[in-house]
Amino acid sequence: MDLGIKGKRALVCASSKGLGLGCAEALAEAGVDLVMNARGGDALEAAAERIRQDYGVEVTTVVADIATEDGQKMVLDAAGQIDILVNNAGGPPPGMWQDWDRDDFIKALDANMLAPIAMIKALVPAMMDRGWGRVVNITSQSVRAPIGVLGLSNSARTGLTGYVAGTSRQVAGKGVTINNLLPGIHATDRADALDGAVVKQKGITLDEARIERAQGIPAGRYGTRGEFGAACAFLCSQHAGFIVGQNLLLDGGATNLTM
Repeated sequence: MDLGIKGKRALVCASSKGLGLGCAEALAEAGVDLVMNARGGDALEAAAERIRQDYGVEVTTVVADIATEDGQKMVLDAAGQIDILVNNAGGPPPGMWQDWDRDDFIKALDANMLAPIAMIKALVPAMMDRGWGRVVNITSQSVRAPIGVLGLSNSARTGLTGYVAGTSRQVAGKGVTINNLLPGIHATDRADALDGAVVKQKGITLDEARIERAQGIPAGRYGTRGEFGAACAFLCSQHAGFIVGQNLLLDGGATNLTM
């Protein structure tokens, strides 16, 4: 399918690896020029060069922490005119409710709620003026069904979801859509970190932890960054203009819901 976005320009945050990289790759395959951001320069430059070679698109890289005001300014200064915004940031560490204090919640809010909101506020007005734009926020399956050990993520990402629910309906009339992608477990570094915690807790191997987690997914496996990226690219496409303020689960059926 031709997504109809060749020649558009996208900013993909936290895109040197994992789900952010999957989104960047899928958009590049559709002919979209990229601004890629991450904290680690080596991984970012390596990913950007692979995308340039594989897809022949323009890729600008910005090494910065998108969770900070300084990092956001660096990214925005380098980005120029952006048609597509993919908000992403690393998730907060797992733990139990007794473990977290105010500073922990502030860090989670900065990365997973306030940073995406800041990027939306900075870039969406110009999209509205041009009459077209796409915003996709990478959140989590936990906004539909909370995960106990991910209380920081539950809180921050659900806050962003509430913001998007109202904001998306205020900008849709100007040709701008805002939607959320809710990943379950995918084969990424984040999954390795979560599985590593299970290894320590239960005294099992990493492979055993992965098998155990996969048994709780009806699809019987972890998702891939390619699958996730393809879903993101569709939401960014010309065909998705009537999809507004939605939360799309990509979890292999793991979240047990009727609606």
